Amino acid sequence: MTTLPLIPDNLPLALAQVQQRIAQATAQAGRAPDAVRLLAVSKTFPAEAVAQAAAAGQRAFGENYVQEGVAKIETLREQGYTDLEWHCIGPLQSRKTAQVAAHFDWLHSLSRLDIAERLSRQRPPDLPPLQICLQVNMDGGANKSGIAPEQALELAQAVCKLPHLQLRGLMSIPEPYDDPQQTLAVHRATRTLFDDLGAQLALPQWNTLSMGMSHDLELAIAAGSTMVRVGSAIFGARG
Repeated sequence: MTTLPLIPDNLPLALAQVQQRIAQATAQAGRAPDAVRLLAVSKTFPAEAVAQAAAAGQRAFGENYVQEGVAKIETLREQGYTDLEWHCIGPLQSRKTAQVAAHFDWLHSLSRLDIAERLSRQRPPDLPPLQICLQVNMDGGANKSGIAPEQALELAQAVCKLPHLQLRGLMSIPEPYDDPQQTLAVHRATRTLFDDLGAQLALPQWNTLSMGMSHDLELAIAAGSTMVRVGSAIFGARG
């Protein structure tokens, strides 16, 4: 039987500490105070943990597993949390696209045109466009999802033509390097690609660079991240 991770007693304090880390890193990078958004990654943690974070003011939540995420979305909405923003950040299989299209606000991990086409067809017409980030495998990790950097422009141009989707930027996950400078170099390379694509695509909504997690958010912010995906530093260790 799977054991759910324990919800920390000091979750609001942990959330505030992460927010302070983001504020300090943003200031050190000479960026505007509101330049970086926090995405609280609640995968494997129960809806109760999300509710605690929401009660403390957090509004954007990331889920890796579609069915688990949908269950939390429905539970939280039943509890009156109707203003939360839900991001799917894990690899997406074709058989799960309808659930993402119907329930989530964002997808960070798009790396295939056929998935984008399915999402566009399945997005309910009464919902706003699904916000999309392309996942790029910047350092070529063999066990990591994402397209190669040189493929990003072609996929981005194709996604831009699909109704019911709105392309917003890139997402990346560096390999777990021991040397922080290697991690920083990957983040900087992603930022360069982001800027290059932005210049070629000329999209007014091209403004999201999703990179950085609990262990490297400062490095990501220094390199230009606009959204950090933080789980364990808020919710605690996973089982």
